[in-house]
Amino acid sequence: MSKFKKKTKTSQEIPTSALPDIIFMLLFFFMVTTVMRETDLLVEQSLPDATQLQKLEKKSLVSYLWIGKPKDISKYGEAPRIQANDVLIQPKEIPQFVLQEKDKLDEVERDKITISLKIDRETKMGIVSDVRQELREANALKVNYSSVKGQL
Repeated sequence: MSKFKKKTKTSQEIPTSALPDIIFMLLFFFMVTTVMRETDLLVEQSLPDATQLQKLEKKSLVSYLWIGKPKDISKYGEAPRIQANDVLIQPKEIPQFVLQEKDKLDEVERDKITISLKIDRETKMGIVSDVRQELREANALKVNYSSVKGQL
């Protein structure tokens, strides 16, 4: 009979050759899934306080209009302005903005679009009334007024 030798030496090393691949996959995953801020505010924003708030359910159907005094007074003046995405617009340009926002959505969801107005607390109601009138003409009837939770 022959003798069989038992191996008593066992290796406890962990292979690390795939570690850089795993790190880069994680890096790419977080780069793809991270959401960056979409717009830079060109108007001042100090939202009013409210006690009874409701969260919007589907944020993909929400488009924002910011109304307030421009940050760059020397360039835009002191009168309240309307910001849509990254540009300042006039009230007459709101229907075009609404059509562009509806075109970004699926055909089924176009009538469900909500326009969220983020209005500075120091803004007068005249410009807000003009915006509301233009939204009615553009058939954007779901309007939301944004605020922050606070004590009254």
